[in-house]
Amino acid sequence: MNDVNAEVVAVFPNKVKIVVDDLENFRLAEESLRVGSYLKISDNENSILVAIIENFQILANDDGSQDYVIEAFPLGILRNGKFERGGDALAIPPKKVQPATIADIRLIYGSSLPVDDSFCFSKLATNQEVEVPVDGNKFFNKHIAVVGSTGSGKSHTVAKIIQKAVDAKGTFALNNSHVIIFDIHSEYQSAFPNANFIDSNNLVLPYWMLNAEELEEFFLDTEANDHNQRNIFKEAVIRDRKAQYSGSEEDKNRIHLDTPLPFDIRNVLEYAIRRNEEMIDTGDVYSSGKKKDQPKLTQGSLYGRLTNFVNRLESKINDRRLEFFLGKQSKEITFEETLRTILGYTADKPSNVTVIDLSGVPFEVLSITVSLISRLVFEHGYFYKRLRCQENPNEKVNNDAPILLVYEEAHKYVPNSELSKFRSSKISIERIAKEGRKYGVSLLLASQRPSEISETIFSQCNNFIAMRLTNPVDQGYVRKLLPDSLGSLIDKMPAFKQGEALLVGEAIALPSVVQIDVCHYAPTSTDIPYWKLWKEEWKDIEISRIRDEWLRR
Repeated sequence: MNDVNAEVVAVFPNKVKIVVDDLENFRLAEESLRVGSYLKISDNENSILVAIIENFQILANDDGSQDYVIEAFPLGILRNGKFERGGDALAIPPKKVQPATIADIRLIYGSSLPVDDSFCFSKLATNQEVEVPVDGNKFFNKHIAVVGSTGSGKSHTVAKIIQKAVDAKGTFALNNSHVIIFDIHSEYQSAFPNANFIDSNNLVLPYWMLNAEELEEFFLDTEANDHNQRNIFKEAVIRDRKAQYSGSEEDKNRIHLDTPLPFDIRNVLEYAIRRNEEMIDTGDVYSSGKKKDQPKLTQGSLYGRLTNFVNRLESKINDRRLEFFLGKQSKEITFEETLRTILGYTADKPSNVTVIDLSGVPFEVLSITVSLISRLVFEHGYFYKRLRCQENPNEKVNNDAPILLVYEEAHKYVPNSELSKFRSSKISIERIAKEGRKYGVSLLLASQRPSEISETIFSQCNNFIAMRLTNPVDQGYVRKLLPDSLGSLIDKMPAFKQGEALLVGEAIALPSVVQIDVCHYAPTSTDIPYWKLWKEEWKDIEISRIRDEWLRR
């Protein structure tokens, strides 16, 4: 190795150029030399500059010999056995260069991270003997984005991260992790067999807990901008809440559209029908004819003007698909039962993970469903913090049972769109993105179309796991949000293998291309083996059972 001449010949602000006379002898036995391999460059101050290879070139000399030119991107300094990201003193040529050993690389990733803070779910893609830990606190208390095209391994990555978090425990069976997954494609039940599983068959959400914005989005035709239906709806809800409230008169007068108190949507419908058909006594009577001496009536001010509203309300109340939202149970479920179910504090089986399978929820109410659950979790964190601070004004930990909300296919309900049907979910999730960390609520956004996610939400993420992205628009969008200093690492994204990802953010020592570890239990997102199945014997399908299931929805 001492006979091999490899030295720095040029230094640029973000690049080091190295000339090697024998590339084959330059590499170490432990490390295959390639784009993405690590180099160490001796620095003036008894420290070592670590760089990553960006490209190779061949340089022809006048005497017919060849030199190899390596361009490398400087990552940081190894000094006294510890890695420091960045570094203001690049090596001044000429300086000797060597490939980094596995021990050196492990030092880069592990030296600056206390063992108790280490959270690991991947290995270095160029050398899978090297684990790539992240700082668990910085990873989970800062929002996370996982992006990748179909088939890149995105769902497996999300499942692996949560499985690893849930399994981190000592002698106790259940640790204090709390994760809620919004599962839009029914993928995650198989990955978490012990989870608190909620789907359209057992999901019960109290419509009376919707706030004013959500109530209007769900029950009114907001596109029509009809102030008559808005006023009558508001009036009917408040009237019914007051009628059902048994508290003091003073408190009753404070009830408004945002107050989370029960009301009966059927009473609201009856009130709207009455106002739509209302005839008012004029005070006069008929003087002749069949109606002699009977009072004269005239149409009320809203007569016939609420027909569309009444029809819309009747349609929703009679829609069996909305039973989870407007059925008898949704009216009777208590505030506490709702929170316990969502957070996994069920009496029979408390669980770290709650999987909310949204595949059976009608698309037109998907946004509202996600909005309500998200807002309840956020407000739970807010009021829990208030209670803790009342008990101890010096309390430093706002929430000692923090929650991670996982939004699978996030672009479906928080899109980069101003359409009114997404307004509620965008408001709820944007609020969590901006303020949630103060109350122990953080986000993990997973999407195959990052360019379609609300930029307000996506830009709040501090840790990124960028897998293979084939769409140029999505590539450009992610590139815009990641640091400029990543160099050629971003250019590799379209060529990533399944499970490979660019891991970057505040939680990791330095941006790295990693291979995500395999799940204990995989989500059911594996591609269907068409060709294998098509070659099998003809299978009969019970169409009648499918029909019955279809009509049951």
